[in-house]
Amino acid sequence: MKSSDPFVAVENIYTPRQRYVLLVASLVGIAALMIFGLAQYLTAFLAAGILFVVFRPWWIALVHERRWNRQLVAGGILLVTVVVLVIPFYALTSLLLDRLIAFAQNPDRLLEVIHKLERATGFKLTEQVNIRQLLLQGGAKVTSWLPSLASSALNFLVIVGLMLFTMYYMFMQETFFMLGLHRYLPFRNETLQELGESLKNNVNANVLGQVLVSVVQGVLTGVTLLIFGVPDAVFWGVVAFFAAFLPVLGTPLVWGPAALYQFSQGNKGQAIGILLVGFILIMNIDNVLRIVLAKRMGNIHPLITLVGIVLGVEIFGIIGLVVGPLLVSYFMVLMEVFRRENRQHMQTPVK
Repeated sequence: MKSSDPFVAVENIYTPRQRYVLLVASLVGIAALMIFGLAQYLTAFLAAGILFVVFRPWWIALVHERRWNRQLVAGGILLVTVVVLVIPFYALTSLLLDRLIAFAQNPDRLLEVIHKLERATGFKLTEQVNIRQLLLQGGAKVTSWLPSLASSALNFLVIVGLMLFTMYYMFMQETFFMLGLHRYLPFRNETLQELGESLKNNVNANVLGQVLVSVVQGVLTGVTLLIFGVPDAVFWGVVAFFAAFLPVLGTPLVWGPAALYQFSQGNKGQAIGILLVGFILIMNIDNVLRIVLAKRMGNIHPLITLVGIVLGVEIFGIIGLVVGPLLVSYFMVLMEVFRRENRQHMQTPVK
């Protein structure tokens, strides 16, 4: 039976090879356009993917093994995410911003500490005019951020809402989502299983492992500063938690200046105590925990973490502390997969 559509019989000007190339180019172009349009919300999708990997063992245990209600478990996971991650993160960030603004708007307090340190050490750190100008400029810069804080808070809520919405449907449509990965990713099933295991290890090492190490170091730093009489010890413990994500530098950025502060106040014994605890306990607990965690989680090289943090923070902001190392780690895994697949292809005899 012939079609009534007069355009069906028209000969296409493209060869099959050209149609294939144009189809791939169209897919890539549309995907790039979608990514560009969603660029400001890309953090939400990445965070949803990371949390999907983190909570999936819970999902498997409760839904697949114990046959709990899917909607109930998905809602519980979202509630845990908000209570354990979103609310504390927002509160800690607000605390840091408030204290930063307070310090920047009161440079005389910082100048007093610097002058005491100069008198105690006999070393001229810098000219008073220069440091005053620097502090005043910093205060003006921080103050200029105030009008944008409201819009930043609104954007944060939008990203969190989109992240939770994406997580919900990733869990509720888990079968469709996992089948789609197997169907459309250009890898063999054995390679997909290896990539999935590598992704789980990398997420555990960069998310769970790093957060655990940072929490321990932040608590130890806060308790140390509290014991040795440093003002605002709890606040500086929070700062140490964020600083612990930075390789090499880390918590010494907090307890080092705290020791200098105590030295400037004439409390030399307390300054020495902070330095001893910092060098002996706080710095080494990082290495001990990483060795223990490496046996249960992915063993990530510090250089990968450093490069990933620099890359991630530049692209994704503060969540780049986690996403950046994941991207670099997964790039290395994909390079290894490509090397192995390419070698197998070269060794396969041509028929």
